[in-house]
Amino acid sequence: MTTLTEPKAPTRTRAVLAVLCAAPLLVILNYSTPLILAPQTAAHLHASATGQTWIINAISLGLAVPLLTSGSLADNHGRRKLFVAGAWLFAAAILLAALAPDTLVFVAARIIQGAASAALLTASLGIMGAVFTGAEERRRATAAYGAMMGLGVGAGGILAALLNAALGWNGPYWLYAAAAVALALTGRAVLPESRAERPRRADVAGTITLGLGVAALMSGLTLGRQDWSDPVAIGLLAAAAVLTAAFVAVELRGREPMLDPALFARPAFLVASLGALVTGVAVISMMSYLPTVYQSETGLGPATTAVVIAIWSTAAFVVSLQVKRLALSSGALLAVALVVAGAGSALLVGLADGWSWWQAVPALIVAGAGYGAANPALTRLSIDSVPADRGGMGSGVNNTMRYIGTAAGIPIVATLVDTVGTDGSLWICGALAAVSAGGFVLLTRRDKAS
Repeated sequence: MTTLTEPKAPTRTRAVLAVLCAAPLLVILNYSTPLILAPQTAAHLHASATGQTWIINAISLGLAVPLLTSGSLADNHGRRKLFVAGAWLFAAAILLAALAPDTLVFVAARIIQGAASAALLTASLGIMGAVFTGAEERRRATAAYGAMMGLGVGAGGILAALLNAALGWNGPYWLYAAAAVALALTGRAVLPESRAERPRRADVAGTITLGLGVAALMSGLTLGRQDWSDPVAIGLLAAAAVLTAAFVAVELRGREPMLDPALFARPAFLVASLGALVTGVAVISMMSYLPTVYQSETGLGPATTAVVIAIWSTAAFVVSLQVKRLALSSGALLAVALVVAGAGSALLVGLADGWSWWQAVPALIVAGAGYGAANPALTRLSIDSVPADRGGMGSGVNNTMRYIGTAAGIPIVATLVDTVGTDGSLWICGALAAVSAGGFVLLTRRDKAS
């Protein structure tokens, strides 16, 4: 059971949904800024090639590490409390990035932004699960919430390009810091408090092993892109494997783990978790890295690149809002979304060698439609696949898998681009999405049969 300390009313419920949807919108606006301004940011900070990868990817690391912990904190101590705290931390970390004198400080600020983003996402989804309990109202709420992720990418690119032209590479961060302050104040005034009726103890061992494991994995993949024979990179990847095994052992033996292993016996939870991982690797990572590729290989500037991302994200936004009309289960919707996203990747093949808007626009619309359908499907799965009092855990696991996939996927995609080229990378990501969709269909059928 989840306790909700304030009654529901139609007007208040709409205000709650607006604040909850503002959280992923702001997170993605901020997330997407270096995707458009990576060359400009790297030039200002005098970053190396590895430094530029960290400029793009640091926030994904910050997101992936604390998401499960954030879910437990939200369930145990109050989701509104964590939401407000996350918004204040978000504002402070954005200001630190805007004032960063070098790459190290900027990357550290982005990691902190990731941790604050984790708090906002897990708390907002936990509150959504507590407030929107009916099937139809939850379907509509998750569609709106998922649409913000598509909108955030496109709007973030356009705002980044405009504010870069007006104020310089750090122009967007001043706006987002002010927006985070407003979100903290509004969230405290509007959101109801909710928490699990039976709090669980903090899983310190799980937090440490997972955090160190993800950090080692990310660092190893980023260094490996430069030289896979580097002993430091090999050592970090080996440490990641050991720490991941230690995390699994801790969760299996713990009395109150932050990730309940019994949940993996639920096919819907497997679809939610693995679907988020595949979306992170095959869809988000590829589209996160393409702006850098297009700027370097086709000569597109920040403004034109922002238009490219805006086309993709606008399609995602529109589709996210409309999928509530489809009579599909969330698992089936995710499978369809991944097939469409994979087709979009295939249609993008060839653009890095010769840019054509006639090819790019329809390809970006198809790819965006797939991403747009995946967002509400994953949002709904993260809530529906866990018990009601574990809403924070469900959203934490789902977002952890999504951003581990993204964080690990960006250096993997960068390596693929270096070795098999942009087109080869698009084919691989498209195939991964399509094959995974088939597996999720089988899991969904198994869930219905059980």
